[in-house]
Amino acid sequence: MKYLISILFLLTATFGYSQNWNTNFEDVKVKAEKENKNILLVFSGSDWCGPCIKLDNVVWKSPEFQAEADKSWVIYKADFPKKKANKLSAELTESNNKLAEKYNKNGSFPLVLLLDKKGKIIGVTGFKNVSAQDYIKLIHSFEK
Repeated sequence: MKYLISILFLLTATFGYSQNWNTNFEDVKVKAEKENKNILLVFSGSDWCGPCIKLDNVVWKSPEFQAEADKSWVIYKADFPKKKANKLSAELTESNNKLAEKYNKNGSFPLVLLLDKKGKIIGVTGFKNVSAQDYIKLIHSFEK
């Protein structure tokens, strides 16, 4: 019985903090406009970029970030994995490449942009070795 309760707790915790990363940037813009929220656009190399992986583990997967993102932003991760096993669909790869052409011409990873609901850049940052709470404060500082 204790084993079953432990498993249920772990599953609940895992799904309770699952990410709400959107997979269609056009939908992100519509949702941002509808909900009057800014867009958090993250460029990541999820399977090869050490700082991207650390940012994912420390910030993006944290309950604090998830709660704040749900309340404050519409989030999109433009991922650029290199391993065959992590390959994205052709449509998603094309969409991410178009976003990179517009917002990440230098190919910086990780690159975190806060955009207004129309897609105009209002803040840019990258990896910071700080807590989730401090990273959230940094993102909010762009909104002032």
